[in-house]
Amino acid sequence: MFFKFFAYSKFDFVSGEKVLYYDDFERVAVGDFPADFNTDASGEVMTVEGKPGKWLGMNANGSFLPEGIGVLPENFTLEMNVGILGNPSNNMSGLGFNFNTEKDNLLKYRFISGSFVMLHPGGSGSAYMSVSQAEGADMTNEFTMPQWSEEGERFARISLWRQKGRLRVYVNENKLMDIPRFFNVAKPYQLSFFRDFFNESNLLMSDIKFAVGAPDTRNKLITEGRFSTTGILFDFQKATVKPESYGVIKEIATALKENPTVKVNIIGHTSNDGDANANLLLSKQRAAAVKQVLISEFGIEASRMQTDGKGGAEPADKTGTAAGKANNRRVEFIKL
Repeated sequence: MFFKFFAYSKFDFVSGEKVLYYDDFERVAVGDFPADFNTDASGEVMTVEGKPGKWLGMNANGSFLPEGIGVLPENFTLEMNVGILGNPSNNMSGLGFNFNTEKDNLLKYRFISGSFVMLHPGGSGSAYMSVSQAEGADMTNEFTMPQWSEEGERFARISLWRQKGRLRVYVNENKLMDIPRFFNVAKPYQLSFFRDFFNESNLLMSDIKFAVGAPDTRNKLITEGRFSTTGILFDFQKATVKPESYGVIKEIATALKENPTVKVNIIGHTSNDGDANANLLLSKQRAAAVKQVLISEFGIEASRMQTDGKGGAEPADKTGTAAGKANNRRVEFIKL
């Protein structure tokens, strides 16, 4: 159940506290392009054999703007699943993140100004990530990226974390980039994705989660008596904890180790989608799974933890939006 967890032992990424934007494209019919994305290229929502849910397939080079994100706050996290179909067969091909201070340039393919990160999963055995900085200190750099490659694993989880001027980029369990002064903090940035493949192929993305606010795990749990997180992830409709949750659970385990008399109730919550009874059972199972990770991976005594589940009965966000549902899929830790 936790066979990949130790691979993430150095994974220090922690999701933002409040989800502002979430997209899994479930609302979009297969074959359509999402109405709340803008693009100068083309793409369509699709399903992928062997992978759950729907994906945005970007099948032509150009920029893709998620209009619901808007101006980037000085502290945020951005996560998504990515994949490639077909054969890019060129290590210069890839997926780009265009951080631009000029809104009119967000849909100008290959960017006019701004700073960008580009992930190159193409062939030739040399998958890598490149970085260019136009705002702030002028620099370029490259980092090897074996975690996502046409010749290896074609699907990956990408995580980006901004803290004022600093930007960190993770691919699966590895932090590939940590630049202290990537952003010019005096300027407002917006974000667009861009696809740049030389050969015919499909660039895929799904489960896009944009969140703000640095979680103060230890203070909220110990001092305020309650900590809630959307950063503990599970397999689709299952109670299997994803290894990408390591950073969040490690923070909780550290707080418990530093305060050995504290006991907690772990409570699982789901959205209201689907059958209420099934959601209730799933939420209880997920809380129990988190407890088991804390026991088996971090050595927290079982007697210090209770578990429960509420299904979708206690929503944290009642907007009914995709972001609202993402905020409702959470795990709470309540000090006893």
